[in-house]
Amino acid sequence: MTDTPDLKKLKKEIEDLKSQIEEKDEKIDEMNQQLEENDKTMEEQKEKMDNYYSQLQRMQADFDNYKKRSEKDLSEYIRYANENLILKILDIYEDLGRALKSKNPETLKEGVELIYKKLKDTLEGEGVQEICAEGEKFDPFKHEALMVEDHQDYDDGTVIEELGKGYTLDSKVIKYSKVKVCKKR
Repeated sequence: MTDTPDLKKLKKEIEDLKSQIEEKDEKIDEMNQQLEENDKTMEEQKEKMDNYYSQLQRMQADFDNYKKRSEKDLSEYIRYANENLILKILDIYEDLGRALKSKNPETLKEGVELIYKKLKDTLEGEGVQEICAEGEKFDPFKHEALMVEDHQDYDDGTVIEELGKGYTLDSKVIKYSKVKVCKKR
C-alpha cells in the first residue's frame, strides 16, 4: 500500500515537529546548563561578597581600635608634653626656696639674680623671646595699645613706653606687649 498524499504530508509534518521538539529539547538543555552555570557564578559571587563584607567589618573594628588608641596616646602626650619644662622650672623653684632662706640681704639679692638669669635662660631654651617695644613702630600684631599720648620726642605711631612685657614662642606671639603709643594731634 502506498501512502496517500495526505498521509505523506502528515508524516512530513510529524517529522518536522519531531525535529523541532529535538531542537527545543537541545535549547532547554543548553538553557538549563546556562542556568546551572549562572547559579554557580552567583553562588561564587555571594561567597566573595560575604568575604568582602567580613573583611570590611574587621577593617572597621581595626580602625575603631586604632582611633581609640590614637586618642589615648594623644591625650597622654598632651598631658605630659610639658614634663621637661616643668622639671626645669621645679629646679628654679627649689633654688628660689633656698635663696629665700638666706638671712643675708646681699646673698638673697645675688641668689634672686641668679635665679632670674636661670629662668630667663630656660625660657629662651624653650623658644620664648621678649618682644622689643619701646622706641619701635606700633605693630598691632605684637603690641596692645593701652594709652596714647602726644609726645614731641617721638614720631606718630611710635611706642613711647612699655607698660607690660610681651613674648613670642618661636614665631607666635603668646603675650602682647602692653604699650603707650605716640599719637600726634
